[in-house]
Amino acid sequence: MQTLVLAVLLGAVLCLLCGSGQARLRKILKLRPAAVWALPILLTAAFNGAALVARAWNPPLALAVLGYTAAPVLSAWLARHLPGERPSAPDFLTILLIWLPLEFGAGARLVALPARGFLHSVAYGIAILLGLVLFLCFRGFPGLKFNLPRNARDAWLPLAGYLLSAPVLIALGLAVGFIPAPHRPMQRAGSMAAAVPVIFFGTALPEEILFRSLIQNLLMQRFGANWRTLLVASLIFGSAHLDNGPQALPNWRYAIVATVAGIAYGAVFQQASTVLSSSMLHMMVDWTKHFFF
Repeated sequence: MQTLVLAVLLGAVLCLLCGSGQARLRKILKLRPAAVWALPILLTAAFNGAALVARAWNPPLALAVLGYTAAPVLSAWLARHLPGERPSAPDFLTILLIWLPLEFGAGARLVALPARGFLHSVAYGIAILLGLVLFLCFRGFPGLKFNLPRNARDAWLPLAGYLLSAPVLIALGLAVGFIPAPHRPMQRAGSMAAAVPVIFFGTALPEEILFRSLIQNLLMQRFGANWRTLLVASLIFGSAHLDNGPQALPNWRYAIVATVAGIAYGAVFQQASTVLSSSMLHMMVDWTKHFFF
């Protein structure tokens, strides 16, 4: 049942890849902006259903999720009423309100330990849905590139990016002690192949939506598509890994490697017509690290 819940959330995210679906939702929110306030109610209801499945529902948790989903909507609502078409401070605040509570595990103590992994994944899916609807359809910013591939370039850019960045990342990772010496994979080929969609949909695509479609893109919309915005977005991406293992925290080794990886992902994002391209590169890098290091 938990797998079904996660599959439904993933399906909802992937449905937004359809241009007609985006256009329809954008039209509804343009004609009736107040309809955006249905988002916290719908997403909280979805989380409550998942919590019931996990036998972890409780009133404080439900209220916390309602507050978590309502705060970014309020920030986006305020941003919509400011003059100008470029992203403003409330737009960046909206991203922080979506991202940081998950990054720091806010509300985890309200969830029983056995259900935390599952409900964190549910919260992650809800956060991605919330961000996409707010920025794709409510704020309507261009450049998120949340769409299906549009040309052959979208297919070969991740491969070129991997060939160029993988040796650099391996050398850097070894130099700073982030990864051990390479080894032959311990898992069978079938397990390695099965990990591809898990890493792509569970890690690469959500992170690319947050750090490239939202953060890097809004920086580009605000300050221009140049090396400075690419570097700033990559530094933010690297800093987000300071609280990740396996080394002691703050994990400066991971942050350095992730910053350089972020430059590669961001460069592919800038050149491709879809965030799926940088997500594919991200997946290949993570897959290589997981099985060969």
